[in-house]
Amino acid sequence: MKYTFTLCFLAAINFLTVAQENHKPTDTRLQGMDSLMNKILKDQNVAGFSVAIIEGDQVLYSKGFGYRDVENKKPVTPNTLFAIGSSSKAFTSGLLGMLQKEGKLSLDGNAVSYLPQLRFFNDNMNNQITVRDMMTHRTGLSRYDLSWYIFNTSNRDSIINRVRYMEPNAGIREKWQYNNYMFLAQGMIAEKLTGKTWEQNIKERFFLPLDMNRSTTSVLEFEKDPDASLPYKTEGNNVKKMDYYNIDGMGPAGSINSSANDMANWVKLWISKGKYNGKEILPGSYVAEAASSQMVRDGGLPSAIPDIYMNNYGLGWMIGSYRGHYQVEHGGNIDGFSASVSFFPSDKIGVVVLTNQNSSEVPEIVLNSIADRFFKLKTIDWNGKALQEREENKKKEELAKKSKLVKDIPNTKPSHPLKDYTGLFANPAYGQIDISVKNDSLFAKMGKYSFWLKHSYYDVFNLREVEKDGKADTSESSMKINFAGDLDGKISSLSSSLERGMKETIFTSIPRLVKLDLKTLEQYVGEYMLGKILTKVSVRGNTLYIYVPGQQEYETVALGAHAFKIKALDGFSVKFEINDKRKSESMLFIQPNGSFKAMRKEK
Repeated sequence: MKYTFTLCFLAAINFLTVAQENHKPTDTRLQGMDSLMNKILKDQNVAGFSVAIIEGDQVLYSKGFGYRDVENKKPVTPNTLFAIGSSSKAFTSGLLGMLQKEGKLSLDGNAVSYLPQLRFFNDNMNNQITVRDMMTHRTGLSRYDLSWYIFNTSNRDSIINRVRYMEPNAGIREKWQYNNYMFLAQGMIAEKLTGKTWEQNIKERFFLPLDMNRSTTSVLEFEKDPDASLPYKTEGNNVKKMDYYNIDGMGPAGSINSSANDMANWVKLWISKGKYNGKEILPGSYVAEAASSQMVRDGGLPSAIPDIYMNNYGLGWMIGSYRGHYQVEHGGNIDGFSASVSFFPSDKIGVVVLTNQNSSEVPEIVLNSIADRFFKLKTIDWNGKALQEREENKKKEELAKKSKLVKDIPNTKPSHPLKDYTGLFANPAYGQIDISVKNDSLFAKMGKYSFWLKHSYYDVFNLREVEKDGKADTSESSMKINFAGDLDGKISSLSSSLERGMKETIFTSIPRLVKLDLKTLEQYVGEYMLGKILTKVSVRGNTLYIYVPGQQEYETVALGAHAFKIKALDGFSVKFEINDKRKSESMLFIQPNGSFKAMRKEK
């Protein structure tokens, strides 16, 4: 299965390069820069990208290469908008840095006290996790990315409610684990404390004072912009257009769209320790904290490049080094776009790279190549290394396919007819999976995604993504689901490994609810005798209620086929028997301890 955020292995294709300045640069560090960018554009088979190089409060280099619209051959310019993905995180954390200076919160204050609708898996987490813990990815939660990415919604309250069901796999502050939900929570804290949306805060506190007049937080605005890039992915030798992906619900974690020129102003702010054109925008004390190590990501020991070391995290920034130079950086990836925003505080150098290639290596290649030149280091062919590593990875992938650890077991078949696997399956930390059958195959619907369930063995199926044209991916997927039954032999759940280092996630079968009109509901209204007990069925609005003497009046939800689930009682439902006159004759109470029939009492 190919997820749109999965790294593509790319081949070469030629594209025209558009550079906005053709004269020879006077800065020797920039000589040959256009040629290098052209070569990267060609070798990495990318539709287009833009670059800005900043020194102090000056932009030394700002250019676009390739196309923002391949089909219509519209060139990338330094003002072309790209989605910057997780490079947005430093903006969101910056809001809280401002609010701390204003006395509205403390970064070391309890997180849930600032956002009551935020709740974690247990009381210890609720009591102990601070705002800073969320900013530094050290809450004990793993990524849970499929939760928001596949089961997408614009409702932030709905998304943040999922956190309480996310089981930690590490102790608080024990381990660095990237989690986008924690940046959504920060954005929502800013909303609560200011009375303004995250989008309004970003615009008023950053875009306007930093002259980032091209930037936006809305995909809808982004799409309408005359100089906005289209999103692309590479398949074989072909560059293929993708759809924009609206993640406004998770916006504070990564929904900013910007240009190289606008992002250059953002980088100037950080190089100048929170000031822009001499005016303080971010508190200098916060800038120092954010650009300093707050949490160790891993050991960061020297490896292939012996003088690249340190691998830590600040506040919305990755903290590391590049060949002896202190580096602050954050990348970003979302459907059809990749980005890198970085600065070297001691050197007062910043680099912005934005591209319209899905899960691209281009931002890192361009960044490292520029750093080599500006720091006058022995040049490393990062472009060539990427091409070589890609070929090696292809070979490793082929080898892995041949020697996969879990092999299909031949001559096995599902334990049930395919229709028995259909229905809704839900997990509160994720969402609902809708399983249906078509012809001789099972299909799963998750959010906007559709999958073909190819049988592997027994009740295990392999997920293959179905594209918009209706064709299913034919390559083997690493994602499988396993159906399980209850003591009655009915399919009651499915499970899948969605998170690395976590136990399998279980989706439990839930009733498929239907809506019934008032006329249909009225056929069930009346009095029924359950032995000597008189029960009453009534309708209010478009809801059926059942009253049992000595108990509460029970609200029901319709399941179809004359069946209703009792909303307040798990495992309890009723089913009506209908005569030829479209009127119920009896009502069957279905309970864990058995089924009991109540006959209609005739007047």
